[in-house]
Amino acid sequence: MKRILVLLLLATGLQQCSYSQTKQQPMNTEQKKHPVYSNTDSSKVTVANDEWKKILPANVYSVAREKGTELPWSSPLEGNKEKGTYYCAVCGNALFVSDTKFESGCGWPSFYQPVSKASIIYTPDNTHGMERTEVQCGRCKSHLGHVFDDGPPPTGLRYCINGVVLDFKKAQEAAAKYKQ
Repeated sequence: MKRILVLLLLATGLQQCSYSQTKQQPMNTEQKKHPVYSNTDSSKVTVANDEWKKILPANVYSVAREKGTELPWSSPLEGNKEKGTYYCAVCGNALFVSDTKFESGCGWPSFYQPVSKASIIYTPDNTHGMERTEVQCGRCKSHLGHVFDDGPPPTGLRYCINGVVLDFKKAQEAAAKYKQ
């Protein structure tokens, strides 16, 4: 019975977000970043996937560039309650602030609003027999996850985001970056 319940929970999680799964590894903030990585530069980034593959960890590349999905409840950021900003782990673009994060129960970090209209790109996704809206980074076009219309007020939206493609900086760290 317990095994059936676990399988049902996993199946529900897969239906709610993406289909292919990658194992989550904690983001090492000291790992090598691409030269275009910046928390302050908003210019568009165009880099070939071959180059991304050389610089990004395999699990980040799988989600960001191949539209994979991390396992539900595998991201340390899913339960993160600290104040700060969530950035694209690929290019450093600001995506979400912690004040818009909420517990959705889907197994992935969820937000009800991005930092700005330009921080996210919306793309129709009809893969796996589902009609969804994919969200990509507005700066580097990396796959982040999907947005659904079952979120809380004030937007009613739920941005279901793979934690592996997020960098989190505490409020003090993010503020210090902007002062430099």
